[in-house]
Amino acid sequence: MTNTPARRILIADDEPLYLRTTGELLRKSGYECVCVPDAQQALEALQTQPFDLILSDLNMPGNLKLELLRAGRRNWSHIPLIVVTGVPSIPSAIESIRLGITDYLLKPVKFEDLLSSVRRAISSPVKAASLPASEVHEQSELSERYPEILGRSAPVMELLEIIDRLAESDANVLITGESGTGKEVVARAIHQHSHRRKHNFQVIDCTAIPESLFESVLYGHVKGSFTGAVKDQAGLLSLCHQGTAFFDELGELPLTSQAKLLRAIQESKFTPVGKNTQVEVDTRFISATNRDLETEVKEGRFRQDLFYRLGVIHIELPPLRERGADVLLLAEHFLPQLKPSRSPVSSFSAETRECFQQYGWPGNIRELRNVIERAATLSRSDCIELSDLPEQLRRSQHDGESPSVDLQDASRNQAVETAEHSYLASLLEKHGGNISQAAQQAGLSRQGMHKLLKKHGLSAADYRN
Repeated sequence: MTNTPARRILIADDEPLYLRTTGELLRKSGYECVCVPDAQQALEALQTQPFDLILSDLNMPGNLKLELLRAGRRNWSHIPLIVVTGVPSIPSAIESIRLGITDYLLKPVKFEDLLSSVRRAISSPVKAASLPASEVHEQSELSERYPEILGRSAPVMELLEIIDRLAESDANVLITGESGTGKEVVARAIHQHSHRRKHNFQVIDCTAIPESLFESVLYGHVKGSFTGAVKDQAGLLSLCHQGTAFFDELGELPLTSQAKLLRAIQESKFTPVGKNTQVEVDTRFISATNRDLETEVKEGRFRQDLFYRLGVIHIELPPLRERGADVLLLAEHFLPQLKPSRSPVSSFSAETRECFQQYGWPGNIRELRNVIERAATLSRSDCIELSDLPEQLRRSQHDGESPSVDLQDASRNQAVETAEHSYLASLLEKHGGNISQAAQQAGLSRQGMHKLLKKHGLSAADYRN
């Protein structure tokens, strides 16, 4: 009886301690390892020796432009490749995924997580690298491929290109942006264009789950496990096995619930309440929030390890005010959908269209949709006029983007709103967009500050350098 030869792993990393300890731990786990400190030596090793897996750092000599990854996929496409990096970025993550890597891990990575990734990579067939004939996607092609995401502006086309590159991967995605920018629409688009599309897309609203019921709702429970548990109940996570779990408003999750969620994501299994055996789950996690999670991490309200685990790829959605003529395209799209069935309304007046483009849209696409529905309902003709729009939009037609008014002629409410807008803007400028510091100086809670900023169409991100 012959012994099966040990699988051979090429480890390339310019951190001597990480290189040595990772090699030693993998050898103890039964693998044969060759360790090199840069991409050039890695390529030389690949040319002279057989390997079953490449484990590569991103930021090291000879790989600053992903030379090792590109050469590895071009010349040794049969060898699975795992990227481990301490300096993640959207361009490197997207390019790595486009090249067909097996996994993208963030340092510091627990050895058990690394070992699990290594075992999966070696035991699974390698996906062919997805190298398009041209690096440039035509706008029409992308728009046709993603009809659920409307827009032709530069920020939207950039967003579509990112989605197109990451959809087929299993990397977890964090979607951020102002309220109403369409985070769930983007999450669904990623799912629908992934290999998980035939399985469930499960929305998990973090604001709707009481902290005391988090485990039961997410992981399920068995009959009799607590008062009121009259029957076995499957958890939301089990409903998206082989599919996608979408955690909406992730930033609202309490710290205790964050710890429990982290464990389930790390181990790909969980224990239903009242049950002794664990349930395995294979799911991709997409999360969304309008909070600045990096600030939340710094201030101790969000776990750093969960942030890194769920935010392997981070997508920031552009606000509607930065999308130019997309506002008119969206308005034309919504009008036939939202007008009453017998309404003759079919167009917008020139004044209305100008108003739409001038207004700041603090509520983004959701606000536009509501405005269209209201105007289409109230209009008495076949054209939506300026008089059919809410007062704040009509006022913007005269005031411009910033709400400046002649205080001598203004009403008391207008004067108060103008002063409040100026005060908030000055606070954000003084504190560099730090909402917590601005709220503290104003004597407000963070939630109260967020509400005022939303009311006045101000974004803290615009004041950050």
